[in-house]
Amino acid sequence: MSQDHISNVLAQRYATPAMRSIWSGEGKVRLERDYWIAVLKGQRDLGIPVPDGVIEAYERVKDQVDLDSIMRRERITRHDVKARIEEFCELAGHEHLHKGMTSRDLTENVEQLQVYRGLQLIETKSIAALIRFAKHAKQLRDMPFTARTHNVAAQVTTLGKRIAMFGEEMLVGHQSLVNVLDTYPARGLKGAVGTRLDQITLFNGDAGKARALEQQILKHLGLPKSFDAVGQVYPRSLDFRAVSVLTELASGPGNFAKTIRLMAGHELASEGFAKGQVGSSAMPHKMNSRSCERINGLHVVLKGYLAMAAGLAGDQWNEGDVSCSVVRRVMLPDAFLAMDGLLETLLSVLDQMEVFDAVVATELNRYLPFLLTTTVMMEAVKKGAGREGAHEAIKEHAVAAIRDLRTGKIVQNDLLKRLAADQRLGLSEAELQRVLDHGRANSGDAGAQVDYFAEQVDALAKAKPEAAKYTPGAIL
Repeated sequence: MSQDHISNVLAQRYATPAMRSIWSGEGKVRLERDYWIAVLKGQRDLGIPVPDGVIEAYERVKDQVDLDSIMRRERITRHDVKARIEEFCELAGHEHLHKGMTSRDLTENVEQLQVYRGLQLIETKSIAALIRFAKHAKQLRDMPFTARTHNVAAQVTTLGKRIAMFGEEMLVGHQSLVNVLDTYPARGLKGAVGTRLDQITLFNGDAGKARALEQQILKHLGLPKSFDAVGQVYPRSLDFRAVSVLTELASGPGNFAKTIRLMAGHELASEGFAKGQVGSSAMPHKMNSRSCERINGLHVVLKGYLAMAAGLAGDQWNEGDVSCSVVRRVMLPDAFLAMDGLLETLLSVLDQMEVFDAVVATELNRYLPFLLTTTVMMEAVKKGAGREGAHEAIKEHAVAAIRDLRTGKIVQNDLLKRLAADQRLGLSEAELQRVLDHGRANSGDAGAQVDYFAEQVDALAKAKPEAAKYTPGAIL
């Protein structure tokens, strides 16, 4: 490799071989050649003469991919598809490819096949991640935990409920992904402006045969449907939809990763720390949440590509133009490479994460009286106190107690004693103690919410057993 070679960081550092193979230069050429052969076979089956041995000649050489040779041709033709036609035909010793086709009959459909296969791979990994979310949620279903809103202690939840919360967000993203896969339309074999004119001419005016050829090609591609009244290019809003669903699917993992980073700062949990891993070159004690940071970083990368996709949607000239090419050559492969790396990292975190029970319990004990103030308010209301008056009384004592804890004036949370002494609430210390004892394990509907999330994921796992078996590769 030359000294000035610039690698694709997403491909080389984060993505897996399976995703790289979908989007690699050689991989795309092979997909194109399979597609050309499929069109040629379809034309032959529908009556277009193809001499004996021609298709076999193309099939024999379809895997002989020399990207340097193709690039040398492109530097002369200034046309990438023409260069690839010439290369393939010279290898096979025939010129029977691309009859009745325009460049976009090839590139649009092949790029869509790359998108579709990329989405299928992402779906498998997303189910694998959901299965791990559900496993952790079930294991931690009943662990009382300090919930936070605005990053401030709020009420009692369970750690399993928190994990299910982020898992459910990812589950909704997965449902959006399935919808995209189920309804994703190919551009199809439509010719230069979308009218099928050249294929119809090739079939001596028989439009039915031109349509039948397209149906054969759809079967080859494995896509569920096709556009009908499309122009030279399919609408770039479809690219926006694909990148958008990746970004949506990454949002649950993004929230989870950011929260693990916050929890690690309080020593409540860790993403895991491998043998030999170094957290800081300067501070030997550091065990940074660097994989979760990567998840958040790759999510930002995805949102950048989403902005690029949005810039192309609704910007199509007439039946089509190629101003989008340079954007799509960067955006489409790299969005999938980024998402692939994000999911591999997420799976590794879910496999290695740790929860520190003692620290969780200590934090809960410190905050528990504050976490139960809404319950205390409801108990006071039931005893005859006005809701707003009870709110004000509890607020006064809670603010004073937390200030005294923070300044060291007290070392134990004495909020309940303060509340018991306030006649406005009408609650005894014994009654408040019962609230505290009951409230430690009273996380409302958290357990049932975990169960419902797990049931949905279990159904997915049964429907997609290959996803349940998926394990991530090693990550840097």
